[in-house]
Amino acid sequence: MRTEELTRVFLAKLAGTPVFDPNADRVGKIRDAIASLRKDNLAPRILGFIVEVPQRRKIFIPITRVTSIDDGGVFITGSLNIRRYQPKHGEIALLSELLDHKTRLIENGNVVVIEDIGMELRDNRDWYAEHVHVQEKSKSFGRRSTQTLSWSSVEIEVSSHIPDLSSPTEDIALLPAQDIAAALRELDLSRQREIAHTLDDEKLADVLEEMDDADRLALVSLLEGELVADVLSEMNPDDAADVLKEVGSEKAESLLNLMEDEGAQDVRRLMAYEDFSAGGMMTTDPVILSGDSTVAQALAVLRQKDVSAASAAQVFVCRAPLETPTGRLIGVVHMQRLLREPPALSLAIVAEKETNAISADTPLNDVVRHLANYNLLAAPVVDEHDRLLGAVTVDDVLDHLLPSNWRRSEAEK
Repeated sequence: MRTEELTRVFLAKLAGTPVFDPNADRVGKIRDAIASLRKDNLAPRILGFIVEVPQRRKIFIPITRVTSIDDGGVFITGSLNIRRYQPKHGEIALLSELLDHKTRLIENGNVVVIEDIGMELRDNRDWYAEHVHVQEKSKSFGRRSTQTLSWSSVEIEVSSHIPDLSSPTEDIALLPAQDIAAALRELDLSRQREIAHTLDDEKLADVLEEMDDADRLALVSLLEGELVADVLSEMNPDDAADVLKEVGSEKAESLLNLMEDEGAQDVRRLMAYEDFSAGGMMTTDPVILSGDSTVAQALAVLRQKDVSAASAAQVFVCRAPLETPTGRLIGVVHMQRLLREPPALSLAIVAEKETNAISADTPLNDVVRHLANYNLLAAPVVDEHDRLLGAVTVDDVLDHLLPSNWRRSEAEK
């Protein structure tokens, strides 16, 4: 039997608390809380929890999935996304970044040590990090005292910069997408919608990719279907599939019907795969050419600025059709080989027949091992008839190989 639901929770005490799914099965335990930084030292909004699941994997569960928090545990709804948590610009991991951190009181400048952070449920049903429990050493007697203060009473120094979106429209469009995403969290949804309409489809696509699941879903729900469909068409098909999985099957189908047939077809195929399989992670538009294309033609394609570094590392040589799913995969030509061969030579001659291909249902850990074993920047994904379905690049799996705080650590160097 559950105890009374809590509306104020101290995070250091919450750490280690079990997390239960709707069937009351234990799925993991709380390790940290992620919050969205706000301007003027205002209390950050809680975005969700870092939860440690079996095999010590740390995943993110949005606060919108949390149905209640009580003395017996944290209860969630919905399915788990087992993608390892990757911090985003403007976010802070409250326990790992602030616990035992020395800072100063704004009122008198006294040095204190943060011992705990309290989050509180507001009337709008959002959680905020309202309280900071600190220990202060008395200058006169050397004694230590503790007190709980409001977040705004303590100097919280973090490296992330959140831009002010009151600047002119043309300035907003020039900001990095991650900065816009961080700043949007500070605004109400109506203002977010206004700003979204000032951005072109490509920029808005980049911004949505930088937003957390809950904020992205809230914004997408306010935008016109035609606009969302146009923005999804600007995304990589795998990113568009991730967005559509968040909005629910009915709306996803409506948006897919508004997209251009070619783009919608790619996204539909990706949505059918498990999230953490090669099929779920792959891009459906790697560089694909026919066997009678020349080395010079291949190099010209790889020089195009919209081809990512990982995709530009190799060309997949296939029989027609040359759009995924293609005809049979003939071979792979790596960039270094192209640079060494005569420009007029055909790709069928220089292509390596050993493609190191994997199937669409290959799980994430096996994909990582495969890339490492063969020193690949990308691996072709094929069906049972050796038709190319797409490619998993090192970009698709790199976040699983780095420590969870790699972005913030780099910024602090």
